[in-house]
Amino acid sequence: MSRRRWLLADQLGPHFLDDPDQPVLLVEAHELFRRRPLHRQKAHLILSALRHRAAELGDRALLLRTGTFREALEKLGEPVELIHPPSRSALAFARTVDGLTILPPRGFLTDRADFATWADRVRRGPLRMTDFYRWALRHHRVLADPPPAETASRRRSPAADTPDVPPPPAIVEDDIDAEVRRDLDRWAAEGVRFVGRDGPRRYPATHAEADARLRHFVRHRLPEYGRYADAMSIEDPVLAHSVLSSSFNLGLLHPEPAIRAAERAWRDGSASRAAVEPFIRQLLGWREFLWQLYWYFEPRFRGVGWLAATEPLPEWFDQLDADAVEARCLADVLSGVRDRAWAHHTQRLLVLGNYGLQRGWRPAELVDWFQRSFVDGTDWVMNATVIGMSQYADLARVDTRAYAVDGRHIDEISDYCAGCRYDPTRVLGDLACPYTGGFEALLHRNGERLIGDPRLAAELADRDDPERREAVLAQEEKRGSTAP
Repeated sequence: MSRRRWLLADQLGPHFLDDPDQPVLLVEAHELFRRRPLHRQKAHLILSALRHRAAELGDRALLLRTGTFREALEKLGEPVELIHPPSRSALAFARTVDGLTILPPRGFLTDRADFATWADRVRRGPLRMTDFYRWALRHHRVLADPPPAETASRRRSPAADTPDVPPPPAIVEDDIDAEVRRDLDRWAAEGVRFVGRDGPRRYPATHAEADARLRHFVRHRLPEYGRYADAMSIEDPVLAHSVLSSSFNLGLLHPEPAIRAAERAWRDGSASRAAVEPFIRQLLGWREFLWQLYWYFEPRFRGVGWLAATEPLPEWFDQLDADAVEARCLADVLSGVRDRAWAHHTQRLLVLGNYGLQRGWRPAELVDWFQRSFVDGTDWVMNATVIGMSQYADLARVDTRAYAVDGRHIDEISDYCAGCRYDPTRVLGDLACPYTGGFEALLHRNGERLIGDPRLAAELADRDDPERREAVLAQEEKRGSTAP
């Protein structure tokens, strides 16, 4: 008989098993839920996915509910094998367990050795996702041998017209979800802290649920994806996004079938390349790149602090208190995190991350906040994404630019500013947009550090007025950590 395979909570799809008769270990380590306050819906999804996988496997699976992983392994009392864990801390623990066999990673297209070969060859400066993505397209033969060139172009829409598509297949809670909710209620009564609001489960907890959502996305939303990928709308938080990030990060879906399904949609003419490629770039480009960077670089991204960023996260932000916020964009996105534990990538970068960047919040605290507050939050994603892309605190390892914009840019790609009490064109005064004034304050605080960034250095040169500089900095200091 095969050695029992221990499946972690992000290894729950069919591609993490080989032998249809292999016994499986699943562990609910309650210490992980007590260590720091997770979003209630994230905690629910993790437990629901683990318990649903145990139910699917039936007698093959042993589900242990213990305080720690080590307690579970001691209780099991037999050697197990484990597919390479998704975090350095989990890998470090696995290496301390006698008799534990660690198998190569799964759930990604690119082999670690292949990435290292590419990175070692091209690494004369910072590694760039764009360069990796071009290499990955060739290496995996994705979007190769294209049909005749298309003239369609990607549109940056203010999302005044939201896509008219049918809703995705409904998530129907069952007895397992009811049991999870009772357990979380009991934990909360015992003092375990959560953030965010409870609600009906919104995200797939099984491969079948995730696959149905993926098929629906490819058919109905993918054709509009390029058009709406960067847009933001107060009327529609989803627009054309798949909302499948948690399904990929739980291991319910493998990225290759999703990439090939999108590619087929392009080849059969049901979606343009302008719609398909941004989605493929998210999976084959960013997702693969961030995973590989996490293991390729030592030490971790955390704590570099390239820009002036020493302020702690304010309590209203940490606790998802969207009701305290008047700025319409930030109130909407923060309430989406509170109510759904999710926001799409533009909202994360240009509303949430941008606001923290402008105010000099500590990047490590933002990393922790994103991991805890988002249903798809994982160490390998959030570390590089928040530290590198959002906060520009990794010495440009991940991207060459800071995701810093003012209110006018947010106005261009969203419908938020209409009806907001703040004016996106104003820098100073009671009606000044917090993002417009905050952007300028960011430039002034970090002037010497921005010499190497052509875009931000040019923005700073346009604002070379000492009196205005002092007024902007004084205004933002007065704003401090209060909600805008």
